[in-house]
Amino acid sequence: MLFTILGFDVQTYGLSKAAAALVAAWLLGRAFERRGLSKDSAHALVLWSTVWGFFGAKIYYLLEQLPSISLHDLGGMGFTWYGGLVGGTVAALVVVRRHRLPGGVVAGAVAVPLTLAYAIGRLGCLLSGDGTYGRPTDLPWGMAFPNGVVPTDVPVHPTPLYEVAAAVLIVAVLVHIGPRWAPVPVFGAYLVLSGMARFSVEFVRINDPVLAGLTQPQLWALVSVLVGGALVLSGRFAQAPGLMEKSLAAPTT
Repeated sequence: MLFTILGFDVQTYGLSKAAAALVAAWLLGRAFERRGLSKDSAHALVLWSTVWGFFGAKIYYLLEQLPSISLHDLGGMGFTWYGGLVGGTVAALVVVRRHRLPGGVVAGAVAVPLTLAYAIGRLGCLLSGDGTYGRPTDLPWGMAFPNGVVPTDVPVHPTPLYEVAAAVLIVAVLVHIGPRWAPVPVFGAYLVLSGMARFSVEFVRINDPVLAGLTQPQLWALVSVLVGGALVLSGRFAQAPGLMEKSLAAPTT
């Protein structure tokens, strides 16, 4: 808990998620305006994706706990990222359809805001010690969470911090390729890079293997990489808007 306002406890976890949504809304609003789209549509996209993302994350988490769901599981903690991804994606598709937005352009625009929002959310996981940390380690940067939501006195891999670092690198790559690639391949690159990052981090996390020695998040990560790779390959050589005009206007030698 960070502080209390009028008897209401403000938690690190919840505050980080709110900050992630606000940053994503601001960034996506600016991205939409640069593309001639409504900022209000960007805010609606973030709002409903966030709401239904949390709903999907909670439902997925509860399904994982079957058949022994407790009152603690029904409380404010306990969410699964990939359930949130499914719920948020469905909500985003509905908003795109209702606002008559160009799906490919939207996909390219959300890549950076989504990555930064994920990084901010993971910082909240780290600060709250919510149990998403990794295995015990004797490395110098190992961290203990004696007062965490899921406490541990043993130094463990600070895996949320690893994911934050990976997200920063992913943003750098996306910002570099954004003006050079078409929107859909940019989103595909996001899926590939974020999937590779999560797949790698899982090797030091505490999730149990479910298939072929891989954890459930690793299986989802492989799906992300495969889908993203297909999107990159399907449109990699399509030039982004504006590049074709520039190339045609350039003098020949």
